[in-house]
Amino acid sequence: MSQPVRKRGRWRPQLDRPAFVALLLGFAGVGYRLVLTLHTVPVSNSDEATFGLAALHIAQGRELPVFLYGQRYMGVLESYLAAPLIAAAGPSWPLLRLPLLVLYALFLWLIHRLTRRVCSPWFATGVVGLLALGGERVVRDQLTVVGGRPEVKVAVLLMLLTAVGLARGTVRHRRLAVGLFGLLAGVAAWSDWLILPYLAVAALALLWVARRELLGWAGVLLLAGFAVGIAPMIRDNLLAPPGEDSLSVFREISTRTGPTPPWSRRLDGGLLEGVPLATGLCPVDGCARWQGWFGLLYPVLLVVAAGLAVVAYRRAAGAPRGERVGPVVHLALVVGAALTLMSYVRSPLAATSPLDNARYLSVLQLSLPAVLWPLWLAAVACWRGTVGALGRLAGALATAVLAALTATMLMVTVLFAVTGAGASRVEERQARELADRLRAGGPREVYGDYWTCNRLIFNTAESVVCGVLDDSLTPGQNRYPAYWRQVGRADRPGYALETGSAAERRLRGLLGDRADAALVAEVGGYRVYHPQTPVRPWR
Repeated sequence: MSQPVRKRGRWRPQLDRPAFVALLLGFAGVGYRLVLTLHTVPVSNSDEATFGLAALHIAQGRELPVFLYGQRYMGVLESYLAAPLIAAAGPSWPLLRLPLLVLYALFLWLIHRLTRRVCSPWFATGVVGLLALGGERVVRDQLTVVGGRPEVKVAVLLMLLTAVGLARGTVRHRRLAVGLFGLLAGVAAWSDWLILPYLAVAALALLWVARRELLGWAGVLLLAGFAVGIAPMIRDNLLAPPGEDSLSVFREISTRTGPTPPWSRRLDGGLLEGVPLATGLCPVDGCARWQGWFGLLYPVLLVVAAGLAVVAYRRAAGAPRGERVGPVVHLALVVGAALTLMSYVRSPLAATSPLDNARYLSVLQLSLPAVLWPLWLAAVACWRGTVGALGRLAGALATAVLAALTATMLMVTVLFAVTGAGASRVEERQARELADRLRAGGPREVYGDYWTCNRLIFNTAESVVCGVLDDSLTPGQNRYPAYWRQVGRADRPGYALETGSAAERRLRGLLGDRADAALVAEVGGYRVYHPQTPVRPWR
């Protein structure tokens, strides 16, 4: 990316033109996301608030959670990253998200370095430019603290760069680098299991690069690093009550989805909805049929990219390992994407709820260089005139695909920045108005729905505590039981419910003639009730 030069006794890094353009594009992407972060766009929610409350508890020394409250398979590394900021300045959505913005910047830098090393400088610049764009689905996966994906992508890139450095002999302390590789793999496995396909292919790449070294002390350090990284998860599972270990919980969730839809519906949801959404080609509310074109093309590009990697590897037979590591990394990224996509379309959620679950494909950003590399090669060969008529036709088509991909991603980004961001700010303001009203005038112990409660608690720094009820006013998903118990002990709890919701209609039915007298506030799309006698129909 840069070449160090000395001039008059001063050391300065010098960027070539592709690196300089990549730096500008990276700054634009980070700056765009910084503005969104400062305005809490995309809108916060109770899932994210649960991570924020874990960060608050860590900052106060009250808890040292390994997994997200009520979800014993999702690591809370993001909460630990935010805890020092929360400790210094108190609960705040921008402070909670700031570490993820840093992780995004690091992701851009690392994917540029990896792409430049195994592809070409200008192609690496183009990849950074595409990743600098982002509609709501993409930005939500990058900036909202909902677990795992931002940090594990950084971990995989560092692991692959370590393998490239070991192959090319640019790593000075080889054993320590292998130990770091293991540490990153362990932390990533604890943080989010979605990354396991990429961890597997990165491990195979390391085995190819340093298989002899792994038989000695390097292998010992690799295992030791992995053990240290995954130690929180192992310890928690050893102490977990029967049936509450990570595998049992994950297995129960996986089998709770009901009948499995046919493959045609799952492929449709995975390819025509999931891939375009995760790539940034569609608004968050879904893809038009014409926007699914990249999803159809994606498996074809994976196959072509795999074929190119195999051909390049065979052509480099007998060459030093450093010259062959590029095709190995390409193949690793292709296989990682294929395994991730196959795992996703096996799930019924790919068919039944593709809009909500496309986030599980956000790790496919790691494979964007490998997927687009065949298109880039064809386009460059066409414009350089080094191919025949058929090659020029293929190159023209590749150029059109790259142009369409860029234009669509840019359009979706602008659409979100102009319209979607405003809607997010309105919803965020309403949630804060509710928090301010309850913090100022009470009641301080309230019941609400899942998407109200933990966000309300975080917005008030726990000065208001909320217990989760479902639409029937029976106990809902209370991730942190202490809040439910505190509200349960209140002599006169309140109810903060969305105006016109099923829960509000149920409450008014139970209150009868006392409903209007119990209504104490209407604020931000919510109604706050504070009846003289508690309404707890589950007791």
